[in-house]
Amino acid sequence: GPLSLVVRAGAGYNTIDVDVASRLGIYVANCPGKNSVAVAELAFGLIAALDRRIADNVADLRAGRWNKAAYSKARGLFGRTLGLIGLGGIGSAMVPRAQAFGMPVVAWSRSLTDARAAELGITRVDSPLEVARRADVVSVHLALNGDTRGLLGAEFFAAMRDGAYFVNTSRGEVVDEPTLAAAVEQKGIRAGLDVFAGEPGAGTAEFRPAIAELPGVYGTHHIGASTDQAQRAIADEAVRIVTVYAGTGEVPNVVNLARSTPAGWTVIVRHLDRPGVLAATLDAISRGGLNVQEMANVVFSGGEAAVARIDVEGTPTAALLEAIESNPSVLDVQVIGL
Repeated sequence: GPLSLVVRAGAGYNTIDVDVASRLGIYVANCPGKNSVAVAELAFGLIAALDRRIADNVADLRAGRWNKAAYSKARGLFGRTLGLIGLGGIGSAMVPRAQAFGMPVVAWSRSLTDARAAELGITRVDSPLEVARRADVVSVHLALNGDTRGLLGAEFFAAMRDGAYFVNTSRGEVVDEPTLAAAVEQKGIRAGLDVFAGEPGAGTAEFRPAIAELPGVYGTHHIGASTDQAQRAIADEAVRIVTVYAGTGEVPNVVNLARSTPAGWTVIVRHLDRPGVLAATLDAISRGGLNVQEMANVVFSGGEAAVARIDVEGTPTAALLEAIESNPSVLDVQVIGL
């Protein structure tokens, strides 16, 4: 049959044309939270690598250069403030790891409340700029959308402390890369980047982002979720989504259903559970010029009666309600304004 479901084996679904899928009535689902630990582990690996300049250590040793004098000047992470931008599954997984390193945490997220911050033992701030001002290390954990694309630009990097560390394991496009490059060169910021704007989609390719050439920038190959543990968890979740959909028609983790509809009224129809009752009801609604936005029908124990809740766009008229109620299998009709 025609395609009806697309499952993203991961959390981010910016590589799927969700608008086209929605127009064609195709569900899009993702597998959020299954790679949170893996990405957090890489983010902390990058933080430690930036502080101890691990990649440069390795490169020099492989080239036959012993340079303990240069590499003995790490700052250390204990007591340094970690600033989190985004506190979903991955950002939340960063918190206990930071605390294990003895790092106090400040965080900004649109959904973060003071109560949640207190529960996690962190400090909530009001904006990404405030994170930049207060943190010695900034780690970014944002989904890519219209609000976050290019969110971290000139004003943000101007607010960061000289010599601070910046880590991005989310999406390259949330950062203005030329502005970050300027901050690396002018303010001594060190950056650990697992993601880049315009990065290849293939597993292997020629790719030379200018920012990755800079001393003080450590780049990895978008491998945040690439652990055996994470891949198994994601695969299990993808199979679960398909299995539930095949068995029930429900789609776990669906991302492209309307959050709100033009529906202004709910028509509630209590009826006998008989063939054709719902069809007649929907036919009456259609003839009344109303458009159904959402609908649910539940059957009571014993299987004799059911109730349908039908959200409609347009105003139900008295004539429409009478037409529905004229069916001898309809027990009652009510209308509620939304």
